[in-house]
Amino acid sequence: MLTDTHCHLYWNKFDADRAEVIQRAVDAGVTRMLVPGVDIKTSREAIQLTERYEQVYAAVGFHPTDLDDWNASSIENLRDLLPSPSPVLGRGARGEGGSKIVAIGEIGLDHYWVKEEAKRAFQREKLKAQLALAQEVGLPVVIHMREEKDAWFGSASEQLLAILSEWSAGLKSKGHPLAERPGVLHSFNGTLETAQKAIAMNFFIGVTGPVTYKTAEQKRAIISQLPATRLLIETDAPFLAPVPHRGKRNEPAFVGEIADKIAEVKSISKEEVAAVTTQNAARLFLW
Repeated sequence: MLTDTHCHLYWNKFDADRAEVIQRAVDAGVTRMLVPGVDIKTSREAIQLTERYEQVYAAVGFHPTDLDDWNASSIENLRDLLPSPSPVLGRGARGEGGSKIVAIGEIGLDHYWVKEEAKRAFQREKLKAQLALAQEVGLPVVIHMREEKDAWFGSASEQLLAILSEWSAGLKSKGHPLAERPGVLHSFNGTLETAQKAIAMNFFIGVTGPVTYKTAEQKRAIISQLPATRLLIETDAPFLAPVPHRGKRNEPAFVGEIADKIAEVKSISKEEVAAVTTQNAARLFLW
């Protein structure tokens, strides 16, 4: 049993064979697939996929590089995508017959594509707004973080850790349930220290296809030092296909190659990796 906790199945690269892609994943043992939106349109499309496919779940949010369409109504538009509040469980809670929207995301900071400080400040502001929404509705967050020139550490890491630390402290001070499962740092590409600080706040660390790349020794060294109980496996399909599919369209069925590499790096069995990461996803997303 495997779980792909990040795949953009609404992408047009899947238009010709989306059903077949999802069936291949199921045949490969993938029992859950999380599809995060990057704006209102794709968040709606992610929700529509949950209605068509039993194994698909959704997250809704604005990606930091997709904020051009943000307006005064954006938070309310995101809120409107969520189910009505339950008097017992709260808005967005699963419960019996509950929602398949299990997270707010993909949200975060991107200094790779965004260079201007004014736009970076706008990213920080809208990240905080979406974190506040996540706290309000009781859903964990899927966090994007990318440094300028894909550096291991820089201003994006510093600013993100500061924002998440303040948010996490607020959750804990209020005894909020999200303090125990605040979210995941998606497709993590940072230092061991950054990962450890995130884990200390109860975040999970997302591992994607690049961990299989020949030149990814440093990434594998970091993964080897992180507890398996804090790892999630993600394809980020259609991007970042793992070896031996590198350069081709990625898809959720390839999540097994990532599990294989984690097993190799941590000297445990693939079955153990599959079991623990599937359990981790269930703990985070309550599905």
